[in-house]
Amino acid sequence: MSCAACATRVERALRAVPGVAEASVNLATEVASVRGDAPLGFEGLQAAVKKAGYLARVPDEPAPPPPAPWRDWADVCVAAALSLPLMLPMLAGLAGLAWHWPAWVQWLLATPVQFWLGARFYAGAWRALRHGGANMDVLVALGTSAAYGLSLFEWLGRGATGAMADGTPMAGAGWAGLAAPAAGAHLYFEASAVVITLVLLGKRLEARAKRQTTQALRALQALQPEMARVRRGDVDLDLPVGRLRAGDLLVVRAGERFAADGIVREGESHVDESLVTGESLPIARRPGDKVTGGAVNGEGVLLVAVTATGPESTLARIVRLVETAQEKKAPIQHLVDRVSAVFVPVVTVIALVTLLAWGLGTGDWQRAVLNAVAVLVIACPCALGLATPTAMMAGTGLAARHGILIKDAEALEIAHDVGVVAFDKTGTLTEGRPVVVARAAVDGDERGLLALAAAVQASSAHPLARAVIDEARGLGVAVPRASSERAVPGRGVAGCVTFGSGDAVGELELRLGSARWMDELGVDRGALAGRAEALEREGRTVSWLADVEGHPRLLGLLAFGDRVRDGAAAAVRRLAAQGLRTVMVSGDSRAAAAGVARELGLAEVHAEVLPEDKAALVASLRGQAAGGRRGRVAMVGDGLNDAPALAAADVGIAMGGGTDVAMHAAGITLMRADPLLVADALDLSRRCVAKIRQNLFWAFVYNVAGIAFAAAGLLSPVIAGAAMAFSSASVVTNALALRRWRPAPRDGTDAAATGSGL
Repeated sequence: MSCAACATRVERALRAVPGVAEASVNLATEVASVRGDAPLGFEGLQAAVKKAGYLARVPDEPAPPPPAPWRDWADVCVAAALSLPLMLPMLAGLAGLAWHWPAWVQWLLATPVQFWLGARFYAGAWRALRHGGANMDVLVALGTSAAYGLSLFEWLGRGATGAMADGTPMAGAGWAGLAAPAAGAHLYFEASAVVITLVLLGKRLEARAKRQTTQALRALQALQPEMARVRRGDVDLDLPVGRLRAGDLLVVRAGERFAADGIVREGESHVDESLVTGESLPIARRPGDKVTGGAVNGEGVLLVAVTATGPESTLARIVRLVETAQEKKAPIQHLVDRVSAVFVPVVTVIALVTLLAWGLGTGDWQRAVLNAVAVLVIACPCALGLATPTAMMAGTGLAARHGILIKDAEALEIAHDVGVVAFDKTGTLTEGRPVVVARAAVDGDERGLLALAAAVQASSAHPLARAVIDEARGLGVAVPRASSERAVPGRGVAGCVTFGSGDAVGELELRLGSARWMDELGVDRGALAGRAEALEREGRTVSWLADVEGHPRLLGLLAFGDRVRDGAAAAVRRLAAQGLRTVMVSGDSRAAAAGVARELGLAEVHAEVLPEDKAALVASLRGQAAGGRRGRVAMVGDGLNDAPALAAADVGIAMGGGTDVAMHAAGITLMRADPLLVADALDLSRRCVAKIRQNLFWAFVYNVAGIAFAAAGLLSPVIAGAAMAFSSASVVTNALALRRWRPAPRDGTDAAATGSGL
């Protein structure tokens, strides 16, 4: 395909196939996405594309091998070698020298460029016209053929009659004059040859720039190694990655990439997941931790049990999401497609009107032909067709490298207009698991209190028990051995702890649980009642520890809460700095939600919201925001009960580590649980849409102004060809400027903007 008109024609052909409900063709990626109301056969789709004058293959088929770099540019080099001598007389004229090549030399140099190197334009134009369409090839073929034909007429026609344009006899009149210098004759072989050369050059620069827009995607695709070391019994075997199965044990040495997703069985190391999740720092991994295929193992040797391979792996899903996003069109592209569909016929009419107006108005048909040629050449709609998809490709690929997966182009375009960001609390702004947030001992020994609480819960799998054990381990507290541990349903846990040695052995009969249980046991909680009430007002869960051996006595209390994620407060501040309204939505109690909101500096909180009511709340937020500067709502969540709200929002953002259902319902997925990525995603969306608007503005202005100048006789075909050739490359280069974007710093600062020159 050579321009947006080609993509539009292929779309029409595909939509005409019975059973096709929707078809979308991306000019930049040269990929067609087809959805049907019934099962579709590829043969029928392929036949429709072929009938439209193009070829199609399924993505699973191997693509034709790319030509060698020198062959890719060979046609440009040959065309330039033949065209540059034709430009020498023009350059000599600028120096005040009147000199021309003989006519036969000009013809000999221009003809291979016109009909050999330019054959692709004739073939493309013929295919388009044969199937009732028109594209860039039609404009180039018409324009250059007109300039070439005018030169032949001036040379052969005037030479046969022996007359110049002013009626004076020409030197070497008659056919013998074929070999004579074209003294005084106006030949335009250089115009046709140079235009073709410049168009070929522009296409090569455009193709090179388009390849750069997919660089991030190719980097992701290259992460998975081809071979994996698998342990079978006591033997390690090297097997192709395609033969891996769930349950296989991978041996991953230092510096090697993980060949598949898995769980660490043996060994400890640090893992670099930066190219997969965007996490900049290596992450510690030990037995029981998950690892992602494509990540790089650090210093240790790990034995990993495979959990997902092939298309089900995390890396494959990332690549699939990015490919899908790049294949789909942004809503603004549909307007461009409608313009492109009628652009070439309209330009052809304008060129014809230019020809007749200049010819009939001035009587100078040479000038009329040249002006019409300039209109045809400068109006090629390549830049229009590339303005949107190249920016989308650059934006989605860049986002993926930084841990932001964009499901489709529509989500990226809509996200720039978000005015309200609604966060689900648990698992998004907070870590989603209880931790010990406060402890108080009657005797002041908080480490001793923590040791006793951990002892009676050492064998429990309850989330609160895990929180106590993790806290003790993190502080390096020695935990004594307990006996007779048991859970008391609805109350807490009980156990016996022996301490001391020899004659100084003591025993504590411990109870850890609710206030009601303490009251039933006759434990006086008065010493810490005030502290407990303050913690409960903050939404904390309080557990009491008592010794009931003999006379029951209170030992202390532990308070549990959901810890705020690192970066959550900075994310809220950064969103506020971007002019966005931030809201927290939670199913927790008002006290718990209010406590988190105070810590984050959030003023608007909706607590005790049932899962089925979250979608309705999102809709109400949209209505409230509609009266302001922007009316879109983004919902950020990670859980199964967040899926309806994610789907109801204008843009759903699923937090990394969340459920597959939430990720499926969301338009944007964050590969790691970092709230700052929300601000990064919205910032990148704004910059990407800004690039699209810049590209479209300049593409439209270029075509409108260029056609007007050419029709007015202010542009020669050579200058028009140069402008057209570099317009597409400039649009793609402008899109590539997105690659300078970087996420906001994670050092706690609140920089509202990143990157430069965007």
